[in-house]
Amino acid sequence: MEVLIDRAWKKDGYTISRLYVNGKLFGCNTLEDTDRGLNQKMDLDEIKNKKVYGQTAIPIGSYECVYTYSNRFKKMLPLLLNVKGFEGIRIHSGNSAKDTEGCILIGKNDKKGWVSDSRFWTNKLIQTMKTAWDKKEKVTIVIQ
Repeated sequence: MEVLIDRAWKKDGYTISRLYVNGKLFGCNTLEDTDRGLNQKMDLDEIKNKKVYGQTAIPIGSYECVYTYSNRFKKMLPLLLNVKGFEGIRIHSGNSAKDTEGCILIGKNDKKGWVSDSRFWTNKLIQTMKTAWDKKEKVTIVIQ
C-alpha cells in the first residue's frame, strides 16, 4: 500500500497536504510543521543544520511505515522508519502545528493552519493501513 502526502500549501508555521491512498484521493488532508526544504537524499549534517526541533516537517522521500505501540500516546499508532534526522515520527490526530512536533496529523483542512475531525480521519486511515498490514503488505509513506 502506498500513502502519498502531496505537500500543496507550504505556509509560515505549517504545511497542508493532499492525502492519497493507492493513487486515490483519501478525502482529507495532512498537517505538518514548516517545510524547510529537507530531502531524504541530503546528508545528516545538512538536515540537522536546517531543522528547527519540533517545528520542521520531515524530509521529502519514501518511508516504510509500521504499526507499533506509542509510549507517549499509550496506544498503537503508525510509525515512519528511518527518517533521517528525526525520531519517533508518527501519524496521529491533532488540529494545529502546535500538536505535531514533527509528526503528521490527519484531518479536514477547513481553515488556515488547522485540520478538523482529526480523530475520525486518523482512525479511518489507520483502519485502511491495518487492512494492508493484516495481509502482510508493506505500507509506504511517500512525501512530495
